[in-house]
Formats: sequence, structure tokens, C-alpha cells
Amino acid sequence: MIMEIQQLQAIATQVRRDIVRMVSGANSGHPGGSLGCADFLTVLYFEMMKHNPNHFSMDGKEEDLFFLSNGHISPVWYSVLARSGYFPIEELATFRKLNARLQGHPSTDKKIPGVRMASGSLGQGLSNAIGAALTKKLNHDNRTVYTLHGDGELQEGQIWEAAMYAAANKVDNLIATIDYNGRQIDGDVEDVLSLGDLNGKWQAFGWEVLEMDGHSYPDLIETLSKAKSMTGNGKPIVIIMKTEMGQGVDYMVGSHKWHGVAPNVEQLQQALIQLEETLGDY
Repeated sequence: MIMEIQQLQAIATQVRRDIVRMVSGANSGHPGGSLGCADFLTVLYFEMMKHNPNHFSMDGKEEDLFFLSNGHISPVWYSVLARSGYFPIEELATFRKLNARLQGHPSTDKKIPGVRMASGSLGQGLSNAIGAALTKKLNHDNRTVYTLHGDGELQEGQIWEAAMYAAANKVDNLIATIDYNGRQIDGDVEDVLSLGDLNGKWQAFGWEVLEMDGHSYPDLIETLSKAKSMTGNGKPIVIIMKTEMGQGVDYMVGSHKWHGVAPNVEQLQQALIQLEETLGDY
């Protein structure tokens, strides 16, 4: 392990602080899922992935690649990218501002270092990632492609077409993670459109399936390491990650109401009291 767990936790705390400040400052955005995925993306970028923030290229040759399919949780990704060194931390202050690069959903036309696909229309990230993974195979590039998806996103049919394709074509350098917080914009996933036996579904589609606690650093590191060790064995890998929407801010935790609502000034202050400034604010 390159970093101590306490260091990773400190980064994730600052990321959460960035998230609520960005969304509140813009009076627009998606704090709930962003807060829930802060631990995962911190571990992925600061511990697991081989990547080079100082020399970003769209091809990412000999690097691990990441695709954010549920693009509405851009605040957490922008924060992690900035804190990793892809672009100045001060740029986080421009989130959702007119003509800024950091729009509500990431896009390639803005040429944001670290972003390789436009995302926002749900269901497309897995297809893009499969293309990147197959390209790495053709180029004899042994690095791994990672994706992140929302659980509500799995209600999109293209996800399952892509899942079927990946297994049939042995795309075994691909690790997809599902943010399984049980919430989506209209309410609980179970009430809107139940996903049923999600583990069994992915297995039936020919994937290796792992599960992990998205807020336990030992579990995150162990499971992601295990997934990496399973690559190259003829099957794509999916991790079902249990998280809480709004993790880290007590009045947001577990509520779908914070899927896409910005905290006001008073609510922001309540959140910041709970989130220590560990790396310095932008």
C-alpha cells in the first residue's frame, strides 16, 4: 500500500468539503452521489490506478483509464482530478459557471485533463469503456480500464447490451463498479424499478462479481486489488459497491432528496462543520 489509510481518509474528507462548496457556490449540482463515492474515487486515484496527471493524453497508453458513466456526480470527480494534479485546485471555484471547463456533466469539448468521454446521458459509459479496453488489447497494452455507474443507471437497456457484449468477447481487462446506494432522483431504486438479484444478474451475463463496502478503506483496497488480480482470465469483472448517498453530511445521508439539490448558505456551514479542512480549501 502506497498511502496509509489515514492519508486516504484525509484526502476524501477534503474532497467531500470541495463537493459541498462547489455545489453550494453554483447553487446547482448533485451532492448526494458525489459524497457517497468520495472514498472509492480517492482510493482508485491515489492508491490503485497507474496514471500520469502531469502528461495527460486521450489515448492513455500504458496507463489505467477511468470512465465516469454517471456523469452527474462530476463534483467528486473534478475534486479528485484536481487533488491528483490534473488541473489547478483553484479551478474548482468555476464549477458550473458560464463558459468554464467544469460544467455540470463532464465533456471532452472542454478539454479537461483526465476526462476522456462526455457523460451525463446515462447508460453509455460501459460501451465506451469496452471500446477502450479492446483498444488496449489490440495495442498489447496490459493496463486496466475502470468504470463507475449508478444503480439507477442499470435501468438503462444499453448497459445490459454492453454487459452481454463484454462477456461474449472476453473483455477481461475491464473492472466496472456499481454505486449501489439504493437511491435515484425519484426515490428508492426498489420503488422506481427494482434491480432484483443484481449479483445473480451479472453472473448470468457472464461476469465475475465481487461486492464491497464503499466506505471501508480496508475493504475498498482489498476488493479492488482482488479485482485487479482477476483480470486476464477471460471474464470482465463487476464490483457491487454498497454506499450511502450523502455520506459525511448527517442531514444528507440516505436521502434521495439530495440527489440533485444544492445546500444553501446555512446548510453549507452545517456541512463544513462536519468536514475538516485537511488539504486546504481552493
